[in-house]
Amino acid sequence: MSLVEILGLAASAAAAGLINAVAGGGTLVTFPTLLLFGTAPLVANATSTLALVIGTAGGVFGFRRHLAAVRTWLWRLIPPSLVGGWIGSWLLTHTSDKTFSKLVPFLILFATVLFLAQGLIKRWTGRTETPPAAENPGAVAGAIVFQFAVAVYGGYFGAGIGILMLASLGLIGLTDIHQMNGLKTVLGSLINAVAAVWFIKASLIDWPRAGVMTIGALLGYLAGAHFSQRIPQARVRRIVTAIGLVIAAVSFWKEFLK
Repeated sequence: MSLVEILGLAASAAAAGLINAVAGGGTLVTFPTLLLFGTAPLVANATSTLALVIGTAGGVFGFRRHLAAVRTWLWRLIPPSLVGGWIGSWLLTHTSDKTFSKLVPFLILFATVLFLAQGLIKRWTGRTETPPAAENPGAVAGAIVFQFAVAVYGGYFGAGIGILMLASLGLIGLTDIHQMNGLKTVLGSLINAVAAVWFIKASLIDWPRAGVMTIGALLGYLAGAHFSQRIPQARVRRIVTAIGLVIAAVSFWKEFLK
């Protein structure tokens, strides 16, 4: 690798880590950067996944003090995350169907609008607060099913899974954006970890590039987790919404206009 490529890969991974720690969608930075430097698409997706999952450790560490408050949801959503992540990664290595990828822009846009409209939705349904998980079986079942679907998508490609999870967590009653980000970071890391193991087994990793990007991603996640908690929650929500809209716009352009 040339110095330009090393710096480019490290910078893109750091930016992706920063974006993922706050909202999600970092894959849309690392994936095209790898393609730009001549990496095959399937290898680029696998390499990006591995680099970001290792870097996620920085995000988990940064949000560690917020996880105790959402421990109940964490244990409920870990199983569907693991199973869905495995299925998604299996699908990626066993199918060439491009129809799924065309759903990505719509999925991210829907999740962003859902995240933005959570307050209105709660008012329309007559809810200002959601009962605890143990008292709301419908919320538990819905969250598990949705998380499974997100995990399948995450194992397959993964761009925007953070936005999807934040939207879902808001609708089941979580209101603290830092707790939501902590939960999202842990679940996202598990989804990517399962996928990364499968990609390693399938020999799809470009190890030199993955090594460079892992360092950048770790720094980006640490910075994102630290600084996002120093920003007022309302502003973090606006940042999440802005990132979601930008990612959706880029996805639409890549799929339908390019």
